[in-house]
Amino acid sequence: MNKNILYRAHFLLLFLSGIGLSLSMKAQEIKGIVYELESSQQLPNVVVKNLRTGKATQTDVEGNFRISGAINDLLTFTQPGYEVDTAFVYQEGVQRVYLIRDSKTIAIDEVVVSRLTDSRLAYEIEKAKSAGQVTEVSQNRGGIRLSLSRLFGGQSKMARKNLDLLLEEQNNRKIDRLFTPQMIRAIVPLTETDMALFREQFRPPLDFIETASPEDVRAYILDSYGKFKSAK
Repeated sequence: MNKNILYRAHFLLLFLSGIGLSLSMKAQEIKGIVYELESSQQLPNVVVKNLRTGKATQTDVEGNFRISGAINDLLTFTQPGYEVDTAFVYQEGVQRVYLIRDSKTIAIDEVVVSRLTDSRLAYEIEKAKSAGQVTEVSQNRGGIRLSLSRLFGGQSKMARKNLDLLLEEQNNRKIDRLFTPQMIRAIVPLTETDMALFREQFRPPLDFIETASPEDVRAYILDSYGKFKSAK
């Protein structure tokens, strides 16, 4: 009888270990799709490389890829005719990456900004900062005093507008990596659809989420959840 129990316990342990190993192996794979930014066309034959492991693969005819890796890995994406891009993997799920053609100036809007990888977003922020500085310096070159309408005219306004949009997206991404679905779901029950709406509507300020205690965060989520439910 004791041998029987031991045998069953051993079998159960092996079974659970197998499940754990299976989940661990599954978690070690990164899946994604590579698109062209302007057309949203899926790109085949893009070389995807994991900088941590050194492993590489290529996207299939529909732009899909699978590569061994984990959260916090860096992936590079290389395709002739497109700028090399780097993506930081900070959440599970299908990674969507949008490549930009070489020497292509992109038109900034909310949709485009949301598609940029973190590395590309940082690059566009620096470019927008430079554009704003160049515009204002060139307008005052030689000590010529210009009217306010020219100093704050079209080019300068556009540079500042682009920069504000890019910085807002960068700030939101920092918040979203801390204000995670896992954190929220541990406190309040939300469906996948409601979760996306809740995080968008009640995204806290970055300084709050970075410095608040667990009790403060819990109180914030509960209070926001009450407002969310009453508004539905």
